[in-house]
Amino acid sequence: MRENYLTVKGYGESEIIISKSRFLTYIERAEAEEDAIAFIDSIKKRHQNATHNCSAYIIGEHDHIQKANDDGEPSGTAGVPMLEVLKKQGLKDTVVVVTRYFGGIKLGGGGLIRAYGKATTEGLMAAQIVERKLHHFMKVAIDYTWLGKVENEIRGSSYTLEEIRYLEGVEIIVSVSKEEEEQFRNWITDITNGQATITFENAQFIEFIVR
Repeated sequence: MRENYLTVKGYGESEIIISKSRFLTYIERAEAEEDAIAFIDSIKKRHQNATHNCSAYIIGEHDHIQKANDDGEPSGTAGVPMLEVLKKQGLKDTVVVVTRYFGGIKLGGGGLIRAYGKATTEGLMAAQIVERKLHHFMKVAIDYTWLGKVENEIRGSSYTLEEIRYLEGVEIIVSVSKEEEEQFRNWITDITNGQATITFENAQFIEFIVR
C-alpha cells in the first residue's frame, strides 16, 4: 500500500486564450479508470459543439493506467503533452480534459503542444495539488492521573490529537505519520514512565496542500 503521493485536491477549471482559440481545462481526481472515463464523457456532453475535447489521465499506485486522447488534433500534440504535465508533476489518480474552441488561427504542432501543456498546468493550479500521507491513528490508554500531562505534551507536539475518550480509563487518539510511529511509541512511553498502553487503531490518508 502506498504511504504518500501527490494528486489533485478535487475539481478545478480554468480558461486561457491563445491566438484567439479558447482552451478550457477541467481537472478531477479519479481513483479508477471508469471514474476518469465518466468525467471525460461529462465534459464532452457539456461542450458538444467544441472543436476538440482532448483528455489524459494517470491512475494507480504504480501509474499502470495512462491514457491520452488527441480528439482530432494532430497526433501527439494534445493528449500526450497533457499527460506529460501530469507525469512531470508526479501526480497520481488525476484526469484532465482540455476543451478547445478554434479561433481561426492555426498554431502548428509545436504551438499546440505548448498550448495544451500550458492549459493543463493552469488547470492544476485551479484544482490545487495535495500530498496524501498515510497516518496511523494510535490509541494511548492511560489512567486519569496522567491525562493532564499527556494531553498537554501531545498538544504541544507535532502530532495531532484527534479524540479523547473518557471511559473507565482515558483513551487518547493521536494521528501519527507512519514513519514516526516507533518514535511516537517511545516518546509516550518516556513521558508516562511506561504507564501507557499504546496500540494501533486504524490508518487513513491525511491531505496537505502542496501548491
